[in-house]
Amino acid sequence: MSPVLLTGSEGRRPALLLVTDLAYEARGRRYCDEDIFLASRLREEFDVALCHPRDAAALLDRFEIALVRNSGPVLHYREAYDAFRARALELRVPVYNPLDGRGDMAGKEYLVELSREGFPVIPTVDRAADLGLLPEAREYAVKPKLGADSVGLRFVGGAEVAGEVEREGEGALLVQPRIDFRYEVSFYFVDHDFQYALYAPDPERRWVLEPYAADAADLAFARRFVEWNSLAHGIQRVDACRTAEGELLLVELEDLNPYLSLDRVDAEVREAFVARLRRSLASLTG
Repeated sequence: MSPVLLTGSEGRRPALLLVTDLAYEARGRRYCDEDIFLASRLREEFDVALCHPRDAAALLDRFEIALVRNSGPVLHYREAYDAFRARALELRVPVYNPLDGRGDMAGKEYLVELSREGFPVIPTVDRAADLGLLPEAREYAVKPKLGADSVGLRFVGGAEVAGEVEREGEGALLVQPRIDFRYEVSFYFVDHDFQYALYAPDPERRWVLEPYAADAADLAFARRFVEWNSLAHGIQRVDACRTAEGELLLVELEDLNPYLSLDRVDAEVREAFVARLRRSLASLTG
C-alpha cells in the first residue's frame, strides 16, 4: 500500500515512517487495530505515515525515523526487508528497533546459543549430532530457524527427529523437547524499562491474555534477556513459559516487531506505554 499521511504539514515536526501490514491476519487478533491506535497517538508529536514493509526502502529518504511495528514475518518479504535495512544504513535513518538486535530479529540461532550457555531457556539444538543434549521427551518441537508466528512448526516423535533435521539440512531447523507448562507469560519493555506483563492462563487458548502481576523474581528473569540483547533502545517482548515445576523458561525474545496486545491492558497502563514510547522515539530525532 502507498503511504497514508496521518497529519497535516503545519509546523516542522519529525517525520516518522510506521512500517506495518494492515492486512496481516493473525489467529484470534487484529494486528492492524494496534497500529492504527499507535499512529493516532504518535501523531501528537510526529508527522506520521504508514507503509507496507515492501514499500519501506523506497520511501525511507523522506523520514527522520522508521518505526517497525506489526509488519508480519520477515520470511514473507525477505528481499524487501534486506533492501530496507541496507537503505536505512545508507541514509543513516534511525530504525526502531535498531537493526543490531540479537533476538528474533537475527533469526532464532540465539536460542541455541543461550541454551548452550546455560541460560533458562527451553533446551534447543540445531544439529542431529547434538540431539543427545536434549532431555528425553515423548514429542519434540521442530521449527525453521527463520520462522515466526508458528510458521512451519510441527511436533514429531523421538524416532523421527534426526530424519527431520537431516532432511532440512544441518542448522536449518531448531529442535526442542515439547514442554508441559502451566501457562505462557510475556514481559514488555521500552528501552530497558519494564512496562507490563500478560499471560495466557489456559494453554489451549494461548491468545487469550490477561494482566499478570510480575514479582521481583519474574522481572529479574526477564531483564536478564533484555540486558543480554544489549539494544540501546527499542521495544522488546520476553516470552516465557512456567513449567510444571514452577520454573520460568524463555520461549522467544521478540525484538523486531513484537505484537503488544495493548487492548488487553487497562487505560492507565496503555497511556503510560505510549508516553514512554514517544519519549524514546523523540530522543532519536532531537
